[in-house]
Amino acid sequence: MVLVTTTLGYVLGGRGVQSIAKLIFLLCGTAFVCAGAAALNHYLERDVDGLMLRTRNRPIPSGKILPLQALLFGIVLVLCGVLLLWWQINLLCAFLSLLTAFLYALVYTPMKRMSWLNTSIGAIPGALPPVGGWVAATGDISLGAVVLFLILFAWQHPHFYSIAWMLKEDYQRAGFKMLPVVHPDGKSTCWQIVLFSFVLIPISLSLTWLGISGPLYFWGALFLGGYFLFQGFLLFFSKSLEDAHEVLKTSVFYLPILLILLCVDIRFIK
Repeated sequence: MVLVTTTLGYVLGGRGVQSIAKLIFLLCGTAFVCAGAAALNHYLERDVDGLMLRTRNRPIPSGKILPLQALLFGIVLVLCGVLLLWWQINLLCAFLSLLTAFLYALVYTPMKRMSWLNTSIGAIPGALPPVGGWVAATGDISLGAVVLFLILFAWQHPHFYSIAWMLKEDYQRAGFKMLPVVHPDGKSTCWQIVLFSFVLIPISLSLTWLGISGPLYFWGALFLGGYFLFQGFLLFFSKSLEDAHEVLKTSVFYLPILLILLCVDIRFIK
C-alpha cells in the first residue's frame, strides 16, 4: 500500500507518468526505506513482540533472526533507500523518506508505550508516501500533496482504532498504551473512529473542488465516506467486536477503491 500511494502521488503530481525509469527508482528507494523502518520496528519491539499472540511468531522472538542482524539490516536498507532517492530523484524526496523512517521507528514505536496519542503520531509517517511521490514528480509540496496526506492521515485512525479495539487484550499484555487499553469502556475509541470517518469525507471531496478529480470520483468518494461513517456509528452504539471487524473490513476496501476512482477520473479530466 505504501508503494501504491507513492505511485498515486507521482501520477497526480505530474498528471501522468513522466518517466518510467524515474518511477522505478522512486519505488525501489521507497521500498528500501519502508522495509528498513519495519525491520527497525521489529528490533525495537523484540521484547514485547514475544508477549503478544499476533506477533510472537515474528522472526526475532521466534529465534529465526538475531536482534543484531535485524538492526544492521534495517539501518542498511534505510540508508540505501535514502541515498538512492537523493541520487535519482531529489533531495526533498530523500529527506521525506528519511523523516518517515525516523518518525515511524524512533518516535511512533517508543510512543506506543507512553501515550494513546501514538496512533495519531504513527499516522504521520503512514501518510507521507504520497507526498514523496508528488515531490518526485514536481519538486515541491503543493496543496494537492497536502490533501493526499490528510486523506491517508485521517483514514488510518478508524483503520487502526478498530484493530486496537479487537486486540485490546493483546496490547494490554504487551504494555502498549493504546486508546482501548487506556479507556477500556470503548467510548473514546469509537468516538475517534466516528470523528475521523466524518472528517475524511470533506477532505477526500476537496480533490474535486481543487480540480484534481472529476464527478465520478466525487460521488464515489461521497458514497464510500458515507458508508464508512455509517459503519463507525454502528460500532459507536454497539461496541461489539463484530462491528469493529466491519469497520476494519470497510477501511480495507475503502482506500483502494478510492484510489482506483481517483486514477480513473484523473484520466478523463487530464
